[in-house]
Amino acid sequence: MRVIFMGTPDFSVPALDAIHAEHEVICVYTQPPRPAGRGKQPRPTAVHARADALGLPVRHPTSLKGAHEQAEFAALGADVAVVVAYGLILPQPVLDAPRLGCLNIHASLLPRWRGAAPIQRAIMAGDYETGICIMQMDAGLDTGPVLLRQTTTIGDDDTAQTLHDRLSQRGAGLIGRALAQLPDLTPVPQPETGVTYAAKIDKAEARVDWTQPADHVARQIRGLSPFPGAWCETPFGRLKLLHAQAVDGTGTPGQVLTGLTIACGKGAVQVTQVQREGKRAMSAVELLRGAGSVTGAVFG
Repeated sequence: MRVIFMGTPDFSVPALDAIHAEHEVICVYTQPPRPAGRGKQPRPTAVHARADALGLPVRHPTSLKGAHEQAEFAALGADVAVVVAYGLILPQPVLDAPRLGCLNIHASLLPRWRGAAPIQRAIMAGDYETGICIMQMDAGLDTGPVLLRQTTTIGDDDTAQTLHDRLSQRGAGLIGRALAQLPDLTPVPQPETGVTYAAKIDKAEARVDWTQPADHVARQIRGLSPFPGAWCETPFGRLKLLHAQAVDGTGTPGQVLTGLTIACGKGAVQVTQVQREGKRAMSAVELLRGAGSVTGAVFG
């Protein structure tokens, strides 16, 4: 089929590769290059870089609301558009332009976790499973009928990064199935019950509140790892916490009991991976080898 691909971050790249292997990708839409790095030079998105490597034409409009952009989109004559974490709203004329409509790869089991941050919210909420949905897009926010879905268990060791990587690969596989079976698939409307919204992560959510129960704190740490990263104040400055497990322990909330096991409002968390400001990620053992024992200190 003639496919328009619309995506921006790393999450979208495996799907682009999978579609390119089986279909004609006639154009790739992505977000414009943004200033990045110490020099603040414009850097193309992960999808843009991959499309260039594959020799695919790329467009990066700042909006699709204008008549000119909509006419250019329609003139491509696509059979279908596939949207994966694109980042721009698709107006109705864009949704209507491809012969078979627009499909979205969404990283949750809809209608749970519609919106911007489904992977992080699923971990932080303590969900036991999540998955991928291939959805037929409409004008609402992730409200369209679902064509295919696939589940995966959220493990106690999963972080936002590990779940992101797993769902990215699952999405690539599932969109391949969807495009191959598209004429025979029956769109299933989403139920009206069980709707939740995955609001964009606010950096204000990242500071750890040690008065919370240990399981809550551990999920916060894993759900925000590696970005923006849950953090706390310590005797050696701000520390980003990248991995932790809830364990038994009692003490003043924020008090280091032993190693990097820290008391919470109920129970404790054992932090196993951290990152100091301006430094690389490291294990808790490496941190303490350099900083020395902090047992008894109270993190804020």
